[in-house]
Amino acid sequence: MMKIKKVRDAEHSWKRQAVLIALLDMLCIAGSFFFALLLRFDFQFSLIDQIYVDEYCRVIFPWGLITIAVFVLFKLYNSIWIFVSSDELFRIIGAHMVLCLVGCISIIVFQVSLPRSVYVLGLIFSFMSTVALRFSYRMLRRVKDYISSLVQTKAVENVMIIGAGEAGKALLTEFQTSTNIHIHVCCVIDDNPIKRDKRLCGVPIVGDRYKIQEMANKYKLNRIIFAIPSISAKDRKDILDLCTSTGCQVQVLPGIYQLVNGDVNVSKLRKVDVQDLLGRDPIQVNLDEILRYISGKVVMVSGGGGSIGSELCRQIARANPKQLIIFDIYENNAYDIQLELKRTYPDLNLVTLIGSVRNMERLDGVLGKYRPELVFHAAAHKHVPLMEDSPNEAIKNNVFGTYNMAQASAKYGVKRFVLISTDKAVNPTNIMGASKRLCEMVVQMMNRQSQTEFVAVRFGNVLGSNGSVIPLFKKQIAEGGPVTVTHPDIIRFFMTIPEAVSLVLQAGYYAKGGEIFVLDMGEPVKIDAMARKLIRLSGFEPDVDIKIEYTGLRPGEKLYEELLMKEEGLQETDNKLIHIGKPIAMDDKLFKQQLVRLKEACQAESPDIKEIVAEIVPTYHPAVNV
Repeated sequence: MMKIKKVRDAEHSWKRQAVLIALLDMLCIAGSFFFALLLRFDFQFSLIDQIYVDEYCRVIFPWGLITIAVFVLFKLYNSIWIFVSSDELFRIIGAHMVLCLVGCISIIVFQVSLPRSVYVLGLIFSFMSTVALRFSYRMLRRVKDYISSLVQTKAVENVMIIGAGEAGKALLTEFQTSTNIHIHVCCVIDDNPIKRDKRLCGVPIVGDRYKIQEMANKYKLNRIIFAIPSISAKDRKDILDLCTSTGCQVQVLPGIYQLVNGDVNVSKLRKVDVQDLLGRDPIQVNLDEILRYISGKVVMVSGGGGSIGSELCRQIARANPKQLIIFDIYENNAYDIQLELKRTYPDLNLVTLIGSVRNMERLDGVLGKYRPELVFHAAAHKHVPLMEDSPNEAIKNNVFGTYNMAQASAKYGVKRFVLISTDKAVNPTNIMGASKRLCEMVVQMMNRQSQTEFVAVRFGNVLGSNGSVIPLFKKQIAEGGPVTVTHPDIIRFFMTIPEAVSLVLQAGYYAKGGEIFVLDMGEPVKIDAMARKLIRLSGFEPDVDIKIEYTGLRPGEKLYEELLMKEEGLQETDNKLIHIGKPIAMDDKLFKQQLVRLKEACQAESPDIKEIVAEIVPTYHPAVNV
């Protein structure tokens, strides 16, 4: 009831405002034509013939009603005064063009006899007064806000906006019209030399990106807002790098799609993510190819509730599969993605199942019943330090979970099996990486022994995935530090979750069997530098406001990761950023025997499991931290 009352009150308030403006318009119209009449007779009322006064009194009220009707037709009473803009101006112009035509007809039909100059001048003054009326409130608000800023007792943030385009203008307009935002936009930065020394909504455009530091000092800025959604990734990174040296908090608009939707406002601003600092454009994939081989097929995702698995499910759902099967041991994760997909894709044929890839009987039941044509295997233990302390669990889940899933896929006629692998599988120094290398060896062996096409996709760290370093850094910064980095020289390759999943899907399209697909991820990122940038872009100074602590490399952790072993070679695909590592020659019979021994050892909780793995994976060196 309270909500209904508020809605009714708002409607009544709007109606009262519309009636008030209409009355003011009537006064403007009457005043405009009377002023025109006075002007015609040199502002001497005594010189005006009584016939003209009588004619004015006869026609002014009907003309006022006609004008109001035309204004209603052009929706001039639907605007919110505080947001009056050029749109209203164009509608007022359109309305007066119509009034000009109606006026000519009325003069002839109703035989109005006033001096011709009064018609022209009256219409001009009417236009000017209705425009002034509608913009006066906004102008008075600007003056009031300016005076208030001079005597402001509340804390006001000094802000710089980077970008004098549509997004920057939209944000600036909202800052200037809002009564709840205590922000003073001091200046605007834009690289376009034509805009330099101009003004955007009254705020000076002071120069290009190289003026950021100087202007931050000059205006004593608290915050910088990056409002160029359409900029290239490299330019975005370069400008944000310049912002890090200012000590200001930095916010960005997420993407160009908000300009298309007209959805640019303060609530959409977010803090800078490391994705903004990668300095490369998003990986592009051929969506038509992906849609073509997924559409109309039964697709299964193991580990479908995890970071990668859930994004796989989202993108597969978009491709209109015949059926999507989510398989996960963690019911909460599976439940979350199930609800999301049901809400987003109500017509999707979705099956969500709980089970473990360690349980061969469960896999037999699921694959035997649903007969998937495509399997994306994302179920795995991935946390390096945890697996170092529980190596047998890494082998049970990663290696034999993959082996079970691969055997079931071959048995029940799966057309294509895609393994989610990692750069940690290359020359591994930890049991998690070694287990994933064994998974790659399993799928390459299975590819030679079945009709199913088995492939692996290898990529680096995924931004924002569960347990990744970026959410940890953000949490530590929010808590005031310290931010923990294992080593000042440690580097990693990064990609976004959607990029990783797009790669997996396109690899599935390219697959012929036995390949290991690798993404060209650009330059690696130094973790220490990343942490420092995140601290600065949050408005703090590293080692002053927030301390950085070096905790030392964790067991099995390397200073750098590799994406491809030398002996694998490299072959390009149609997507120049996706490469194929050629299969390494293996003795499948010996490998099967080694797997039997490995299974017995991990089930017996052998303390020597790492040594046994090292015998099977020659590139695994568990005792070495580099």
